[in-house]
Amino acid sequence: MEVWLDFTTGKNFSDIDSALIENVQRQWHGESKDVAEVAIDGFRGQEEATSLVGLVDWILLRCSDWTMIPLENIISASRGTGTRIAAAVSSSDDITGAGFALEHGVDAVLIPPKIDLLNYSLAVSNQVASKERTPDQVQSVLQYSEVTDIAAVGIGDRVCVDLIDTLELGEGLLIGSTANAMVMVHGETVPSEYVPTRPFRVNAGAVHSYCLMADQTTKYLSELVSGDKVSVINLRGTLRHSTVGRVKIEKRPFLLVKYSDGRVSGQAALQQAETIRLVGDEGLVSVTNINVGDRVLTRMSAGMRHIGRELDGVMNER
Repeated sequence: MEVWLDFTTGKNFSDIDSALIENVQRQWHGESKDVAEVAIDGFRGQEEATSLVGLVDWILLRCSDWTMIPLENIISASRGTGTRIAAAVSSSDDITGAGFALEHGVDAVLIPPKIDLLNYSLAVSNQVASKERTPDQVQSVLQYSEVTDIAAVGIGDRVCVDLIDTLELGEGLLIGSTANAMVMVHGETVPSEYVPTRPFRVNAGAVHSYCLMADQTTKYLSELVSGDKVSVINLRGTLRHSTVGRVKIEKRPFLLVKYSDGRVSGQAALQQAETIRLVGDEGLVSVTNINVGDRVLTRMSAGMRHIGRELDGVMNER
């Protein structure tokens, strides 16, 4: 995290040791070709800042009433775009909040001419720089996880996702109660003596569940609408995009299937019906026939998400 000094305040830095000033990365005089300054006075300010992501090198945020939520949203939107975020702060609490927002923090803090804030900012900057990150925090690959529990949990709102194209045998959607532990729910492409196939449909589960979208973000099943693009995945882990044509929500009985790979644990609330299938290590298996100890195909990650976007960091969801 860089530390910038704000020379637009009309105050001088005569009480700050010149050696400390040499440790800052920028002396801010109000404008620079590589920086777009945005005032965050409400939602419109957040929208303006977000619209600049990917178009400028730096976005400098000034909040009239310091709040973390807009900052977190803009940090989340900027990840991987090349745009870096700076925040004007005026207290040690704000420096800490900005430096560790979403466990990533801003790329720079802009501080007024106060020796205590400069010292504190430099200390937080060193903490951010030395923060350890493990290589597997953002890994997300298909793997088999062991079923640890399965139980009936009553009646709830079930979501069927109907796509505008046909699913092949071996394709489905990634669904989960937690975004870092999703299970592959197979499409209704398998013939049954009870009901005809619906090769465009995935009976995806309860309304609270996450679904992996085409852009690798997640959405709650309750948020899906016609026109949304989701990620369809096959047994080899190959992804393709498909568009939602319709979403059906109806009252149905549910089973809660819990699973773990020994490192990350997850669960999915799925309709209690023979036609809802997961992918076991010996082929497709109906949720009504799954037993503790069985293995099912999952997508596990040690990362976290904010508004659906995957980030490095730790999140504990149960």
